[in-house]
Amino acid sequence: MKDTEDILQDDFPWYGIKLYTVRQQEVADYFAQFQLETFIPQEYVDVETSEHKIKQVLRPVVRNLLFLKKSKDEKEIREIVTNCNYKISVLTKGRTDRVYYEIPAKQMFEFRVMCNPQITMRKFLSEKEAHLKAGSRVVVKYGPMKGLTGRLVRSSKKYYLLKEVPGMAIMLKISRWCCVSSES
Repeated sequence: MKDTEDILQDDFPWYGIKLYTVRQQEVADYFAQFQLETFIPQEYVDVETSEHKIKQVLRPVVRNLLFLKKSKDEKEIREIVTNCNYKISVLTKGRTDRVYYEIPAKQMFEFRVMCNPQITMRKFLSEKEAHLKAGSRVVVKYGPMKGLTGRLVRSSKKYYLLKEVPGMAIMLKISRWCCVSSES
């Protein structure tokens, strides 16, 4: 596992990859063969064991999406994606534009921090649900999430920091008093 300094210095963008298979971990392992880093957002889920006890298991939030770090040339990555035995597609900028959509390194870093399975007060949303949420752009100035950016939205009488990436979004409960507007 990399330390925080290495992650902060890392300026490689990421791609969102849509899967048309239920073998998410096998696709991640396929990319690992080529020394490509992947990220699968996960959360703890309660599962009943055969002894009728409840235990928490780490499971993917979305089964048809993973993120791939662009640590190689796009041409090489296109070739690796094309040769994959599983049906996958990289998210593009538009329906007609075949250029891969690059998620900036800082945005992906913040998204990964917010996806930490140890954080309990969070909600995952689809891309469409996230677009329906109204909120102003903010920067967290205080607390453990200091420095994160996103939109401050309200849901169920609580405030959340909303972070969007292609394919999904996450809302993290936060005090509105910790945030300052970034639109000035």
